[in-house]
Amino acid sequence: MCFIRAYLRASTDEQDASRARAQVEAFAAERGMQIAAWYVENESGAKLARPELFRLLADAHPGDVLLIEQVDRLSRLGAADWERLKAELATRKVRVVALDLPTSWTMATGKVDDFTQRMFDAINGMLLDMLAAIARKDYEDRRRRQMQGQAKAKAEGKYVGRPENKRRNTRIATMLAAGTSYSAIQEATGCSRATIAKIAKRAPKAV
Repeated sequence: MCFIRAYLRASTDEQDASRARAQVEAFAAERGMQIAAWYVENESGAKLARPELFRLLADAHPGDVLLIEQVDRLSRLGAADWERLKAELATRKVRVVALDLPTSWTMATGKVDDFTQRMFDAINGMLLDMLAAIARKDYEDRRRRQMQGQAKAKAEGKYVGRPENKRRNTRIATMLAAGTSYSAIQEATGCSRATIAKIAKRAPKAV
């Protein structure tokens, strides 16, 4: 029996990585699928080193499904890193099912004959490559526009950087003071361990 492993990702701590959870759950329920495990993280899709993604792959068994909202949640990688990730998926025989890739939906149930499965594998492989390339181009375009905007703002003396999320950080500091674990804080706020550690360093030390 294959397991459905759902992966949710957001790029920054200010974004809610669990935003698409209800949509992914509804997709699974409509098809009689039960999600066995959730993997949620705030990491850039443009980098390969993502702890929760690789925890999912380490947990997976051959034939398991990696369920995502959109292909860009899995990858905004450059060509070389995308090939490495594809190789890891192939080695572990994990099937990718994305809500924005309808041809992948039949792979979620596995209720097709061998010939049909091979055909869909080939089609999905090609479409995944295309969508991953589009996601990467979108990432590079947005980065270029962002850098151009920052350069212009700096030249005009208007650039002040990203504002701190004070409300969230106060909540994290309060949870730390109450002895809440890093893992529990991550789950409650969707932020990274690095952010929690940074806020922990700010906290006044008991004397």
